[in-house]
Amino acid sequence: MSDLGTADAVLRLLLDGQPRTRAELIERSGLARSTVTGRIEALLADGLVVPSGEAASTGGRPPARFRFNPVARLVLAADVGATHLSVALTDLAGEILHRSTTPLEIAEGPEVVLAAVGEAGHALLREARRSPDDLAGTGVGLPGPVEHSTGRPNHPPIMPGWDSYDVVGRLSRELPGPVLVDNDVNIMALGEHATTYPDVEHLLFVKVATGIGAGVISGGRLHRGAQGAAGDIGHIQAPGHTELCRCGNTGCLEAIASAAALAATLGVETSQDIVDLVRAGNTTATTAVRQAGREIGTVLAAAVSLLNPSVIVVGGSLSQAGDSLLAGLREAIYARSLPLATTHLRVARSTTGRDAALLGAVTLVRQFVLAV
Repeated sequence: MSDLGTADAVLRLLLDGQPRTRAELIERSGLARSTVTGRIEALLADGLVVPSGEAASTGGRPPARFRFNPVARLVLAADVGATHLSVALTDLAGEILHRSTTPLEIAEGPEVVLAAVGEAGHALLREARRSPDDLAGTGVGLPGPVEHSTGRPNHPPIMPGWDSYDVVGRLSRELPGPVLVDNDVNIMALGEHATTYPDVEHLLFVKVATGIGAGVISGGRLHRGAQGAAGDIGHIQAPGHTELCRCGNTGCLEAIASAAALAATLGVETSQDIVDLVRAGNTTATTAVRQAGREIGTVLAAAVSLLNPSVIVVGGSLSQAGDSLLAGLREAIYARSLPLATTHLRVARSTTGRDAALLGAVTLVRQFVLAV
């Protein structure tokens, strides 16, 4: 098959899944008939486009229609968390075909973790009865800052041994096709935006889990910042706090409002333990989660004034704790932000849930190989 990176206007027009005739593609693309015909033939040969019946005739032979074939190639998506590894095999439309999730500590180091990504990827390909050559690419989310242009972690605070590690080079030895790496919250923002809010130009995705971070969609595109550290709100100082953070500073939002901080306060071990307490009606846990929402909302109020998003989406494991977290967030955001910035602001729970990072990793690859 040819390189998907050469995808053109004809393919992009067909990515919505709607069958179209040559005449419709010529009209919509503005390309010459000979160019469109040549590109359709090439896409048919690659399997990326397949015939899809015939349109109604206006006299003479009915024109053939063509549609995008999302199963022609596959995407491998990996969500590498602080304590877990989730890997999924999807088609080019982002539909998850097979998946696996295993406990794995990021502190085990890049060799152990990335070997597990490669092993899981090949296992899923065998399960799908597909060849590694069918991979269009691999998308990976890591729980720390990443220099996206190189895929190398950039001074990640909870990833010992990972700084500047060549993640792309390591995975490329096992998996064909391009390997794209980004911060996990960035790809969660991509996944939520592509899946639920494709028409929203300005969106802020906030992950509240072991740590706290944000992904920024501005002008319809992901904003990464100069060194890949955009959206690192977990290490903004929360007003009135001096607790020691694992980054070495004091008073960081993450040190007082993350799931790790709440678990220590409540005497439990995991985010799921906190969620279970809240769902069981434990008033101490519910109060603590709502206060965490207020603390996060206070920091987000500054982000609302700075970025003026129209949607704030809240994801991560702690977002599953009922409405307590969102209630605290809304309370602080609407109280501390100017009315102009909040007039049409929506604060909502993630609709993609635990799949946000996987869907974002797929989106990362789609945007690269299909030029969308």
